[in-house]
Order: sequence, then structure tokens, then C-alpha cells
Amino acid sequence: MAGMKTKIIGLTLAFCFFGWAACFAADPQMGTWKLNESKSKITPGTTKNTHVVYSSMLGQVKIKSDGIDPSGKPIHVEWSGKFDGKDYPVTGDPNSDSRSYTKVNERTLTTANKKNGKVTVTGQIVVSPDGKSRTVNLTGTTPKGKKFKNVAVYDKQ
Repeated sequence: MAGMKTKIIGLTLAFCFFGWAACFAADPQMGTWKLNESKSKITPGTTKNTHVVYSSMLGQVKIKSDGIDPSGKPIHVEWSGKFDGKDYPVTGDPNSDSRSYTKVNERTLTTANKKNGKVTVTGQIVVSPDGKSRTVNLTGTTPKGKKFKNVAVYDKQ
């Protein structure tokens, strides 16, 4: 009987270690993502990010995106911060000067973009269970005051 108890404790400890290792495992959001235009629904006159890179260094996350602004010009946006729901500055986005990201679970983030302290865009970013794609649902108002809903699907590169 004592042998059985030792085995259960051993297995429980093994699971604890695997769980602990998972905390430090790569975040499914991290990596290079390319817009899948055929699966996406992007409102004309809104920013379209075609290429997004999520990287993490010492607990700080850096997000760089390239795409096309509402007038059709190339755009490069950068954000650095944590997925802690706090606002961090963003550069290169005509629609926001700060963004916050909140981690809902392992594969889901929510985001809020603000311009002059006012929320302009909110959204949810979900990585597929296989980690090969992610879907970004955004709802907001353009700098010209037009309401929009975008669904952008990205494939992991």
C-alpha cells in the first residue's frame, strides 16, 4: 500500500513540474504571423496589418506590425509592454497612441487601443488549438468617426 501512495505522490509531483515548465514554455501568441486575406473581413478605410511579429524578452512583449493605413499607405506600428491590462505607448498607429493587452487564458488576449485616453478600438486575439493560426476580432471607430468590425485571420510563419 505504501508503494502505491509513493507512486501517486510521484505522479502528482511530475504533473506539478510539467505545469511549472508550461508557464515558461513559449506563449502561443509569440512568432511571426501573416494575414490570410481570403479568410479575413477587413472594413475598407481601416488599417490592415499584413505582417505581425510577437516577441518576448525578459517578461516584456514587443509587437511589430506592418500593413496598410486607411489611405492605402504603408504603415509600421510598434508596441512594447506586458499582457497585464495596463496602457503602454504605441508608435505608428494613426488610430491610437496607447494599447493594453490582457491575457484571458493560454490562447486568448483582449486588447484596447486608446487615443488621447479615449478607447478607439477593442478586440480579442485567439490562437487556434493547433497554434497554426490566430483570429483577431476588432471593433472600433476610425479617426474619421466611422464604426467598424474587422476579423483578421493570420497564419503562423
